[in-house]
Amino acid sequence: MATNVTWEEFVNLKTLLEKSDANLNNLKANLDQFFLIVMGMIVYLMQGGFAFLEAGAVRSKNSTNILIKNFMDSFVAGIAYWVIGYPLAYGKGNGFIGYTFWASKDLPDTDFASFFFQYVFAATAATIVSGAMAERCEFVAYFVYSFLLTSVIYPVVTRWVWASDGWLVVGSVYGTGNDTYTIGYEDFAGSGAVHVLGGVAAFCGALLLGPRIGRFHPDTRGPVDLRGHSVPFAALGGFILLFGFLAFNGGSALSISGDGSGASVSLSVVNTIISGSMSAFISLFIHKSGYFGNRYWSLLNALNGALTGMVAACAGCNVYYPWGAAVVGFFAAISYKLWSNIMLKLKIDDPLDATAVHFGGGLWGAIAVAFFKRDEGIVFAWDTQSGLRLAWQLTGVVSITAWSAVLCLLMFGTLRLMGILRVPENLERKGLDIPKHGEPAYPMESYGHGWVEHILQVLEDGRLSEVQQVVPGLLNRGYEDGTHAVGYDSMEVQVMRDGHGQKTELPSTQNLDKYRYRHPKPPAGHILTPAVSQYTPRPNLDNGNATQVHPVNDKHVFTAM
Repeated sequence: MATNVTWEEFVNLKTLLEKSDANLNNLKANLDQFFLIVMGMIVYLMQGGFAFLEAGAVRSKNSTNILIKNFMDSFVAGIAYWVIGYPLAYGKGNGFIGYTFWASKDLPDTDFASFFFQYVFAATAATIVSGAMAERCEFVAYFVYSFLLTSVIYPVVTRWVWASDGWLVVGSVYGTGNDTYTIGYEDFAGSGAVHVLGGVAAFCGALLLGPRIGRFHPDTRGPVDLRGHSVPFAALGGFILLFGFLAFNGGSALSISGDGSGASVSLSVVNTIISGSMSAFISLFIHKSGYFGNRYWSLLNALNGALTGMVAACAGCNVYYPWGAAVVGFFAAISYKLWSNIMLKLKIDDPLDATAVHFGGGLWGAIAVAFFKRDEGIVFAWDTQSGLRLAWQLTGVVSITAWSAVLCLLMFGTLRLMGILRVPENLERKGLDIPKHGEPAYPMESYGHGWVEHILQVLEDGRLSEVQQVVPGLLNRGYEDGTHAVGYDSMEVQVMRDGHGQKTELPSTQNLDKYRYRHPKPPAGHILTPAVSQYTPRPNLDNGNATQVHPVNDKHVFTAM
């Protein structure tokens, strides 16, 4: 039965539909902005991952120094990218460079989510370099290279690669008549734009900075392994980075509201995991084989392999079949081990293997798109288009490498000529935390306590033995309350004892005797050590075995070495 609709009702219905469309478009825009903000926050957390990874990979005497560099990266980039970097990358301009939106002037409010997401990428590119130059770079030089990387060097490359009119992404039109097609450089999440650039900068910095003291020795047995002080810290940082990479690659879709956007994000995340997993396994087994390793199951090596696999996945994680991502990860591990070995052969000291992970992984990842792009790569279609795609991928990485290398060599070379690139030798030997920052990561006075510890030990014959001990003492007055003679002296103890926080001078060996009255005569079977408050047992060889006694009397607890 037909229903008559008046003109007024029709107009009202049309207005309602138009309002619904406007509300839907507004909702989509808000969802996209929220998506970028959330993904950007997770990528920002990668700064913490880099901080823990690098802190664990350096010696304890330089922990504060490397942490503050990672900490400040995001803040230096926050100013540099806001004022200069983003305008060069995404302002109105030409295919090479932009020149509007300086300090976000005239930037639409709806573009601030995009600014934030691109900013955290810029900070990541700068952080890559700090690992390669760890333990010997002047703090002023760090500020200079971090600022220039995030304000000029990196933004110009992203203009070429990701801006709608960038010369690399625009590419060229091929074919004749109606049968034409466009081929350009493809780099979804930055294998080239972020990681090749960061790896090249790391290489140039490490090259001109020179190796750490003692890293390379004339002995033909190879370089000296200057071990980091905390594998757990490095592992924690690695886990954070692996987590961040999921948002790094998945968020590069830049939208979640369009047709197929959810599927694209999901595919990107899955391919990132698969590539990283395969690369971790292959890196571990290559290292274990002894060809490019020491025949150990190396945690740090597997971690770097996983990161390299995820770096390699960046360029094409949205266009690979999962099996293609596995192949990319397989060769990423080989690339990592190969570049790591090349760096050692060249005697370039890269404490974090940043060049091998980021340049090695990024270079292979950018090239791999030409081979494994779904249904269009060389593996699927051996034709002119796939060949041209390979040519454009090579053009992209060569251009990025050349731009980054020239500017970084000029930057680091100038800093070296000015004498502000590397710290003095005496500071490098002693560590940078105290002379540069006045904040040792592990201050000696913060360790220990004034209480007796009861420890159960299983002896060789299977019996249990209880040990009562205190913290081994230093040459100080200690803390005495009538029941304990503890060789532990902190500012808190000094306040408790003296009512002020003045520094207690350590006695010299010549004046050691006048401090000994504070400690009773060592019991039978023990000798007094130079630390005054420690007693070391003499071997009792009556039965052929050395025995150890831990005496406790009413007033004193003795420690045994």
